[in-house]
Amino acid sequence: MENEVDAVHPGYGFLSERADFAQACTDAGVRFIGPTPEVVRKMGDKVEARAIAISAGVPVVPGTDSPITCVTEAKEFSNKYGFPIIFKAAYGGGGRGMRVVRSYEELEENYTRAYSEALSAFGNGALFVEKFIEKPRHIEVQILGDKHGNVIHLYERDCSIQRRHQKVVEIAPAAQLNPQLRDRLTHDSVKLAKQVGYENAGTVEFLVDKNGKHYFIEVNSRLQVEHTVTEEITDVDLVHAQIHVAEGKSLPELGLKQENIRINGCAIQCRVTTEDPARGFQPDTGRIEASYIRARAISGCRTLPDITLANVRFIHRCKAFFFKNTSHHLR
Repeated sequence: MENEVDAVHPGYGFLSERADFAQACTDAGVRFIGPTPEVVRKMGDKVEARAIAISAGVPVVPGTDSPITCVTEAKEFSNKYGFPIIFKAAYGGGGRGMRVVRSYEELEENYTRAYSEALSAFGNGALFVEKFIEKPRHIEVQILGDKHGNVIHLYERDCSIQRRHQKVVEIAPAAQLNPQLRDRLTHDSVKLAKQVGYENAGTVEFLVDKNGKHYFIEVNSRLQVEHTVTEEITDVDLVHAQIHVAEGKSLPELGLKQENIRINGCAIQCRVTTEDPARGFQPDTGRIEASYIRARAISGCRTLPDITLANVRFIHRCKAFFFKNTSHHLR
């Protein structure tokens, strides 16, 4: 190629979960540092990912087996399972295209809104329906696979603190998590990854209800923003591992065996967003007069840029060690 590019790391946004981009890289002879295009496609289709989880024996929330085509199907689902239910975008995530419905009167309006949001965000308005789990913990497990069939987990993160279905605080490891539940979550994550032939980094996400039952919700077939807290507690450089896995090295060659992965300490990541707390934390605009963060930070911010509605989602993602340091770094 003109610029002698031999590999692409897609990061954690934009094209990172686009199967067509992964395929285009492969077709051009450029190594895609991530899962295979086919796995990206399967995991990006929330309905197919759900079916794969079921085939692997991983518990899922009661829901439709395929995208619904009209609000009548949602009504039939609610007749069977009761309210509340939730509409979810079939081909995307990040809190967009999601609407909770608590009564028949809310069905049509929320169906229309969820469809419009999904269409705008992902180019496809397809929705599926699930039973809505009230006040769950949102636990995700970091996985890493290679081209030789090896898969390990690097324990879990708790991302239950959310606003508008978007994560605000991520904690690793999850506090006060029953050891038996942790074993079930990590075991099911590895089992699912092996079922689909997963390679490179990814995250398996679960909801945990008040009775300690866990339910698979999705796989993020990329490196997530919050991977830094996992790196801090396991002392594993995930990006380094991704690159070497893409080159064909096995996890044992990299010294990454399950028995060697240990938790050391606790780390917290906080997302700093431009919101107005006086208006119910609605997205806000303005100008950044100063920006200085001493903790490890992933940032799209510099001094004096104008924040517009197009880029309002976040300006900093800041990771701090242990609870006692977090408030200091966020000041």
